[in-house]
Order: sequence, then C-alpha cells, then structure tokens
Amino acid sequence: MSESVSEADIDTEAAPAYDPAAPAPLNVARTPTGNAEVDARLDRLADADHLATDGHVEVYEDVHRGLRDALTALDARPGPAAPSPSYHQSRS
Repeated sequence: MSESVSEADIDTEAAPAYDPAAPAPLNVARTPTGNAEVDARLDRLADADHLATDGHVEVYEDVHRGLRDALTALDARPGPAAPSPSYHQSRS
C-alpha cells in the first residue's frame, strides 16, 4: 500500500481548526458606577474573556448573585427618618 497524502489533507493540517468554544475577549466596555462593590462585580465579567464558552455560566451566575446581594444590602440599609405626617388640617 502506498501512503500518499492528498492536497486536501495538507490544507486541513496546515490551517488551524476554528474552535467556536475557544476563549475570546468580548471587548464590552464596563462603565464604573461609583459603587465599589458593584464595580468589583462588573469587573469580574472580564474573567469570562479568558474562559471557553462553557465556563461563562459560572462567571455570569457569580456576578448576578453578587449584584443581587448588593441591591438587597441597599434595601436593608437604614435611611434617614421619614418626616412624621402632619395631622394639622388647614381650614378655609
């Protein structure tokens, strides 16, 4: 048997295979919010740029959980006391 290599085989071996799941930066701009906790969570999204697509879910869920916790903490913080209602009725 002869072991000949066809031209098609050479082209396939020479060109790197395209892998859609390979890591690739998304280059999505993230604008700082001014809240350090939220900004840290948004910066975590950059980690997905270095992972294969099947690793993105873990990063997105972590960011979502952190943002949800930050929003919940904002709701739990005591704010200024609400003004007491005025029961004084004006007479006309």
